[in-house]
Amino acid sequence: MPTDALLDRFLHELTALEPVAVWAHGSLAGGDYQEGRSDLDLIAVLEGPLTPGTVWRLAKLHARLRAEPLAALLHCTYLTPDTADDAGRRHLTWAHQELFKRTVSPVTRRELHVFGRVLHGRAPAGLLPPVRDRELAEFVLRDQRDFWRPAVDNAPLWTRDVWVDLGTITFARASVTLRDGRLISKREALDLLPGLGAPAEVVEDIRRRRYDAAAPAPTGAWTARRAGLTRGYLGPAIDGLVTAYG
Repeated sequence: MPTDALLDRFLHELTALEPVAVWAHGSLAGGDYQEGRSDLDLIAVLEGPLTPGTVWRLAKLHARLRAEPLAALLHCTYLTPDTADDAGRRHLTWAHQELFKRTVSPVTRRELHVFGRVLHGRAPAGLLPPVRDRELAEFVLRDQRDFWRPAVDNAPLWTRDVWVDLGTITFARASVTLRDGRLISKREALDLLPGLGAPAEVVEDIRRRRYDAAAPAPTGAWTARRAGLTRGYLGPAIDGLVTAYG
């Protein structure tokens, strides 16, 4: 499989930096991975510190991987044992074909503890502190209120597949996390969305594009209609969620 070949190549290339651990999270660890469509979400813990020389070596490592199928979908955040426990710290990350810094969110940290896949070295429990339920809930609610709700008002975004998919799925996952304190997969979120009042046409569109390899590309007329349906649903839905749990 191209996924296995890419992971093997990545781990081999990373050996020279003597990683303490490499973990998978997201769909790759949670059992809902779709090859060629899902991101390969990874966390690598290096001994550290991450010097300019280390950053240069990582940039060259990822450049060497670019010829591999699916390389554009590989995202990896780099921690060290001394920085892994700081939930607010921004860590060096390779994603979208570039290096930048971002935090490892409470959702990702909880995923790693609950179903993280160890690809190399030590398990997450030995390096990451547990995520308290309240910390997880506060993050999920803040993400809905401060990121997704303003995004709903930015109409041009919602003609793109990725915004429709992530916006609706993230809302369903947030609803379950706030209600039950647990994480669910994207497939589970799609199953729940009709019961949460999401437009059936939109849910079926997402499901078809995610799981049906022969699904045709959406037409312009449908993307415009889909954008209106999605925004009309998510705005009030997020407002209700924030009111209920804020």
